[in-house]
Amino acid sequence: MLSAKYIPYTLDFLRPAGTSRGVLNRKPCWFIRLSDENGISGLGEVSFIPGLSVEDPGEMEINLDHICKLINRGEMDPLQPLPALPGIQFALETALRDMEQGGNRILYPSLFTEEKSGILTNGLIWMGDRATMLEQIRGKMEAGFRVLKMKVGALDFEEELEVLRFIRTECGAGDLEIRLDANGAWKPEVALEKLEEMAAFGIHSIEQPIAVGQPDAMAELCREPVIPVALDEELIGVSSGEERRRLLQQIRPQYTVLKPGLLGGSSAAADWIAAAGEVDAGWWVTSALESNIGLSAIAQWTFQQGVEMPQGLGTGQLFSNNFPSPLEMRGEQLWYRSEEPWDLQSLDL
Repeated sequence: MLSAKYIPYTLDFLRPAGTSRGVLNRKPCWFIRLSDENGISGLGEVSFIPGLSVEDPGEMEINLDHICKLINRGEMDPLQPLPALPGIQFALETALRDMEQGGNRILYPSLFTEEKSGILTNGLIWMGDRATMLEQIRGKMEAGFRVLKMKVGALDFEEELEVLRFIRTECGAGDLEIRLDANGAWKPEVALEKLEEMAAFGIHSIEQPIAVGQPDAMAELCREPVIPVALDEELIGVSSGEERRRLLQQIRPQYTVLKPGLLGGSSAAADWIAAAGEVDAGWWVTSALESNIGLSAIAQWTFQQGVEMPQGLGTGQLFSNNFPSPLEMRGEQLWYRSEEPWDLQSLDL
């Protein structure tokens, strides 16, 4: 019989992480450890972002305590669907996979985990004042990134245009791809005008230009897009295959952005990929600011999908107290240093 335990932890950002929803300085997280009768344990991370995740933060530990007790009594299958608790479902799925693979954090063996191939990533530019954003941009460009993802929607719009203008004076569209992420910041009545102005800078895509729950307005932006539209927050909380297909059929986006941790795990993300294919939408995978434990699980699964375009998986360096691990950014690629050990001493396992 399986035994289960949860462990709370708080991640501290090296620098404030600004989005249109506010600024993050710390991030609460939890881990679930599953152990079998032979003493082999697997570890999974509960993916959670305040204000974005489905789960109520005030009830997270209540739910974790209840689920662990059910597993310990043999009354719950760890793979049981938990549509109201996708972050916990992600943790259970990855912990079980880790345990079944021997408990060494290699969930999906591949050329990636053998350190023979890396994963292309975009360079993430957080919101801040103009000087701070330009500093981030210069750093990413000097590191060799050929794709930048820039958060927009919080600064004065003219300042954001100035930042885009700076990027294009340094690198043309053929040398540097720009992805934008508005996190639903704009009203539908002004979104098209803003997109038309930004399109002059050769933008690859815009994530979630308007807030969720406005499918008709989003569909209008996608119909003949001046900038290709990617759904992100729109996907969170949509838990059945039928609902996923209905949403994508209605909106018909150009891309979907998949956060396995917030969607309910790799099984849910795989269904979104299938649904996206039915409407000819592209996709890429991003982290949801997980620690290296969750990030590694997502990266290993993503590599197995045969990805070629840059993914959003370069977030492991955001925290001052992340766990030392085999993950390493080399330029614009994420690598798994197979000879490097995990250091989880700061977790009370």
